[in-house]
Amino acid sequence: MPEHAGTPWRRQEIEAIVADYIDMLMIELGGGTVVKAERNRALQALTGRSHGSIEYKHQNISAVLAEFGLPFIRGYKPAKNYQRALFETVDAHLCARGLHDRLASTASMGSAGHAELVYQPAPVLSSQQKQIDPDIHRIIRRYDPALRDARARALGEAGEELVFQAEQNRLSSDGRDDLAAKVRWVAKGDGDGAGYDILSFSRHGKERWLEVKTTNGPSSTPFWISENERRVAEENPDVFRLTRVFDFARSPAAFSLRPPLTDHVRLIPSQYRATF
Repeated sequence: MPEHAGTPWRRQEIEAIVADYIDMLMIELGGGTVVKAERNRALQALTGRSHGSIEYKHQNISAVLAEFGLPFIRGYKPAKNYQRALFETVDAHLCARGLHDRLASTASMGSAGHAELVYQPAPVLSSQQKQIDPDIHRIIRRYDPALRDARARALGEAGEELVFQAEQNRLSSDGRDDLAAKVRWVAKGDGDGAGYDILSFSRHGKERWLEVKTTNGPSSTPFWISENERRVAEENPDVFRLTRVFDFARSPAAFSLRPPLTDHVRLIPSQYRATF
């Protein structure tokens, strides 16, 4: 039986597995290959933990990164019953290596050149808001994933360009080159005032107004919606679509939300305009 079976993970053990996980993540994001079994055996020798215990702790670390709206290692599905010490350790390692912003950006991850965009089902809206430890919540708020992605102009433009090209390709594949030629990147040509980014069409010629929200994080990463975007969605439910692009740096996928948006997401007021 492993030496520490059934006992809480000690700080030095957590430090070791977090450092190793982040190293594997950076190799994976850089296009390299990691032999996870070898890494696991090395951690077993270092910590005295079992193979299964180490695998589960990897899943806990994935859950922490997902809370930050950041990519995590494929194959380690997030398991959310992590302790505060793990969250604090992951945060400290990300800060020490300057990875909070780097993992969230598009330039450093080499995300150019994606050929297609695959659509998947949207996450399911839970009936209850999840409860987070107040200390963990304070850490997350320092790196608000929704605000960070909204301010990442290069990431946003790259996501819009991907959707713009994907819409042209879709219509051309449907034999509608005439409509593909009419697809417009509205936000680039006219600015952000329209309340949507891409003017596209269904294969039958009906307009589609696509508002694009992009993240390098998983599909569950929160995002910001402006009041103008919310109003345009509410007033134009037949044509407005919110297109959420996620996992952008690695292999972009997307889901589409049709108004009313409150059927799909929980909208929380976060800003107020002060007037005299």
